[in-house]
Amino acid sequence: MTLLWAGLSMSIKKNVQFYIYIAYFFTGLMLLFAIAMGTVQFTRMSKIILAQADSSYTLIGNEVASNVKDIYEPVKSQTEILAQAHPISGKNLNERLSHVNYLAKAIISVKSATSAYVGFADGEFFLLRQYAKSNGNKDVFKAPARTEWIVQSTSLEAGKLIEHVVYLDDRLNEISRQQIPLRNYDPRLRGWYENAMKNPSQANVSEPYYFFTTGQIGVTYAQKIVDVDAVVGIDIELPTIHETIKNSSVTPSTSIALIDRKGQLLAWKNGRQAAYKPQIVTKLDGTQSMPTLAEQDAPVLNKVRELASAAGNTSQALDVAGQTWASYQANIQIPGGQDLHILIASPHDELLADIIKMRQQTIMLFLVMLAIGIGVTIYFSRLASKPLKQLNDEASKIARFDFKSPINIQSRIKEIADLTHSMRGMKATIRSFLDIASSLASETNYDKLLARVLKEMSEITDAKSGILYLYQPQDQSMQVVQVYVDHQVLESDAQHIAMTDGEHPVIQACKSRSSSICQLQATDLPRFFSALPTTNHVTTLIAIPLKDRNNILVGAIALVIDDADIDPGRQAMAEAVSGAAAVAIENQRLIQEQKALLEAFIQLIASAIDAKSPYTGGHCQRVPVLTKLLAQAACKETEGPFAGFQLSDTEWEELHIAAWLHDCGKVTTPEYIVDKATKLETLYDRIHEIRMRFEVLKRDAQIDYWQAVANDSAGNDATELKKKLDDTIAQLDSDFAFLAECNEGGEFMAPDKIARIQDIAGRHWLRTLSDRIGISHDEKERKNRTTEPALPVQEQLLSDKTEHIFTRSPRDTIAPDNPWGFKVKVPEHLYNRGEVYNLTVARGTLSEEERYKINEHMIQTIMMLEKLPFPRHLAKVPEIAGGHHEKMDGTGYPKRLSATDMSIPARMMAIADIFEALTAADRPYKKGKTLSEAIKIMSFMKKDQHIDAELFGLFLKSGAYLEYGKQFMNAEQIDEFDIHAYL
Repeated sequence: MTLLWAGLSMSIKKNVQFYIYIAYFFTGLMLLFAIAMGTVQFTRMSKIILAQADSSYTLIGNEVASNVKDIYEPVKSQTEILAQAHPISGKNLNERLSHVNYLAKAIISVKSATSAYVGFADGEFFLLRQYAKSNGNKDVFKAPARTEWIVQSTSLEAGKLIEHVVYLDDRLNEISRQQIPLRNYDPRLRGWYENAMKNPSQANVSEPYYFFTTGQIGVTYAQKIVDVDAVVGIDIELPTIHETIKNSSVTPSTSIALIDRKGQLLAWKNGRQAAYKPQIVTKLDGTQSMPTLAEQDAPVLNKVRELASAAGNTSQALDVAGQTWASYQANIQIPGGQDLHILIASPHDELLADIIKMRQQTIMLFLVMLAIGIGVTIYFSRLASKPLKQLNDEASKIARFDFKSPINIQSRIKEIADLTHSMRGMKATIRSFLDIASSLASETNYDKLLARVLKEMSEITDAKSGILYLYQPQDQSMQVVQVYVDHQVLESDAQHIAMTDGEHPVIQACKSRSSSICQLQATDLPRFFSALPTTNHVTTLIAIPLKDRNNILVGAIALVIDDADIDPGRQAMAEAVSGAAAVAIENQRLIQEQKALLEAFIQLIASAIDAKSPYTGGHCQRVPVLTKLLAQAACKETEGPFAGFQLSDTEWEELHIAAWLHDCGKVTTPEYIVDKATKLETLYDRIHEIRMRFEVLKRDAQIDYWQAVANDSAGNDATELKKKLDDTIAQLDSDFAFLAECNEGGEFMAPDKIARIQDIAGRHWLRTLSDRIGISHDEKERKNRTTEPALPVQEQLLSDKTEHIFTRSPRDTIAPDNPWGFKVKVPEHLYNRGEVYNLTVARGTLSEEERYKINEHMIQTIMMLEKLPFPRHLAKVPEIAGGHHEKMDGTGYPKRLSATDMSIPARMMAIADIFEALTAADRPYKKGKTLSEAIKIMSFMKKDQHIDAELFGLFLKSGAYLEYGKQFMNAEQIDEFDIHAYL
């Protein structure tokens, strides 16, 4: 209620609507009434229910006590009868068996009895058990078929105790008997025997104990037989007792326990669990005992027992584990001297379930009635304020930019009618403004945007004509870009107005940075606005400067209106729209400038790559042209595999950028590898080093010759020495010429040539100077991998040294699980400059490492492009640019993509790249192929599934190859051939 009144007070301060007052008071009265009635009703009903629970507990206690007494009392009476009748007489088993019917009648007459027996003072024992009644382990008896009764007998024969088991049928006729090993059982040591001998005048009941034979828990009634030193007893098994509480419960979770004075558990039902049959408990020390209530998971019943022992109460409420329980306890007097205790506990939640349910139903009924009452109150009270609510809804729609439906509210109240008219006009104005701003913002074509801006502004002000100017900061002028005449936007003749022309009304508005209105005489139009048609009457000019979000001048709009007086609202609307128009124009201008910058940057990179090496020529500039020719041919197809192929404006832009950047990775390829013309060429051709070594060997041969001649004083060997010198010089010249020829490279290096190179490499020359001084740090590090030999040293004429190996760093490796999906074989070394290794390259001039370095430009292209933050409409640029070295059969480079993994533009670029490379005539290392030669080579590539067969067919049928050839190929390369042979 405090919250209710607080809410009412707050509502009053906020000037809430009238019907809210009624709802507050009506709700408050109903709540007060319901709370008062509910509290009284629930308290009284709770007391009644709990009183009924106490009565139910008393009835259950009395019923259980009666049932227990019904179990114990007959057994006690029958025990006393047997004690008076001396039922078993005789000195041996056979004599005693003749009187077994006395015990049988006693067992049959008492429903709860399971066995009857006699214990003698000399240790003998005779027991009759009704086999069917036994609840224990029956397997221990190993009874034959038809067994109904079992006799267990311990008797003295020849001064020695002997034990037998006799099996009887339903008529007490013997089925069989067997002697069993004597068990350690003496009746005189059992509690029932000792109690009976101590108190022989009446039947005594024992405390629950563990039955020796069956393993069951039960009690025994025993009494000394009159005039005989023997005790007769009858057993009751406790599983019989648990049936007395099996169906005794007040609620589903009611817990009931029957215990003796030691707290031993005779029977219990723990809440919703089934009634418990006590089982013997084996302790850690091996001893066995009865289960106690304290050992069970029954905190409520144990609490009831503790409080009953302390206070002696029969019933009270308990709080256990955060739950309230109703409890009851009572004593049961058992015939024979034993007392039992019954404990009962039920949760209040279940006892009061009906009243709680009734309370919930009452609350629900109250809420329904309250809702109905509030609804009726609100309905009638809102009739008076309905127009205001409708206006509020319309205002909310405007706040949510919902302008779908017009405002159509009727009211006889003048103030409300005026407000409706004002809101209708406001809604129309805002909707018009938003539509214009949205259309301007959504226009991506720059020229169309300018035309729309001028047209929208002219229609807002109802202008007859208008001009749109754009500010040109280069020459400080306003340029005419669009002209509006007779509801049409026309192209302009690019007239300019200097910003220094202070008389021009548009310049005046631009300098003041605010819109202006002035009257124009008939002679003013051709003077200031020659692009507009002339008139013979006075007109009104609205000059509105266009400023961006930084208040920087973008342009201006001049609107010519025939009326001398204009609507101020239209002028205000035009000024508001001008801001959005200026921002839209500036945004599109920035986008155009950024695109131009990007285009120039892309072409700059491509031109730099082409200019880097004469071996690439104009490749980066020609591949885009050929790719677009093939894409245009595909877009023109109306049937076949490319009938549905089309490219949007953004996809054309995507293809254009990808084509120009398809080889951007070549910026990372060393120029000396791209331009490598001989096998030993790096930054210079190392054949010159080898030539110098041959010169040294030739000089050594001449020196050896002259030394030999000088030592031969007689001159007898001069001729032979001269011949040896000539042969040596000739062999050296021949070997060098051979090496020089191998250095030039070729199609194939035969094994005999490789063997000769290795043989030449075996020659030696004498080096007397250190090769580890005057060199770079990196080269010194490579040489220091081996120990420097002592000078002078014999060097091989050709060698593959450790220092020739350039190790590959981790950043130059490509992991198998790389994020780009590259599937390439990376050579072990970055470079191998070994002389023999390079001279024996099988084909061409490039070693395995250098060829990988050249091919690596594709890897670098993909990595570079994927690092660029392309906008979403250019997201496929890396895929298109990076796939032109892939093959349709999945053996390409560097991702081994198949045709299904590649987009159509990527497959187009592969064809364009190959055709350009084959036909290029500006490569210094080769002659450009003719059309027929190039198409023939590519047809083999089509058969080998290296290029797309369908695109290759389109390439030929469309004539794209010929159109490209006429633009970029020499006339002698353009020959005729039959394209049908390749389709």
